[in-house]
Amino acid sequence: MITQQQISQYQDEGVVVLRGVFNDWIERLNQGADENVANPSARAITHQSADKKGRFFEDFCNWQRIPQYQEFVENSPMAEIAAALMGSQRVQFFHDHYLDKAAVSGVATPWHQDMPYYFVEGQQHVSFWIPLDSRQKQVSLKCVAGSHNWPKLVRPTKWSGNTDFYADSSQFMDLPDIDNGDFQIRSDAVEPGDVVAFNFKTVHGANANALDTNSRTLSFRLVGDDARYVQRPGNTSPNYPDNNQCSGERLREDWFPIIYG
Repeated sequence: MITQQQISQYQDEGVVVLRGVFNDWIERLNQGADENVANPSARAITHQSADKKGRFFEDFCNWQRIPQYQEFVENSPMAEIAAALMGSQRVQFFHDHYLDKAAVSGVATPWHQDMPYYFVEGQQHVSFWIPLDSRQKQVSLKCVAGSHNWPKLVRPTKWSGNTDFYADSSQFMDLPDIDNGDFQIRSDAVEPGDVVAFNFKTVHGANANALDTNSRTLSFRLVGDDARYVQRPGNTSPNYPDNNQCSGERLREDWFPIIYG
């Protein structure tokens, strides 16, 4: 289903594009996305551009209430692909994330790592970024090759004002100037059915949607054998306020089920 070259690229660069692997699932995922927009969860967030004309809608953790998402998690080849990319014997589902940038939204996704926002540590993890609409390169995901190997995690911020996400950010490094030409940026035009797979530590972002069509994406996050709970210095995103785990424990399987292995 995927090649050793693709696995090696994922391990070396922290990102790889897989073409057409979910072609058979796009219709169902579109149906799920429509249901998600029509009936958002309490976790849903809407960001707006400075002029209030643009909109960026996102929602989290809906796979157990939206049948099409659940079917994809449980029956698609995603888990098997994740195991191969991570080099993991088993795959545990973490969460889903729907993103919808309105046409000509003016709302960019700033450079960031996902892992500092999560209560997970380890090396075996992967995000599957699945476009539901054709995406030209200028509005596609941008990833910094090799950033998953940086020695420290990047300081997480609140996107609305670039303020610290946690009260204590001493354990994190500041984000370098990604656009100064010193880094290799991976970005490709993608079609529905393709997926960009990237490591939780891979620095990534996306330009504002300057096109006259909506830009919709589904992301699914999965972890492997070495993933462990870690206590962050504040509420994570997504937040699980009733989770009483301790650092070093495997993620609880009643909330984050084993879907492969």
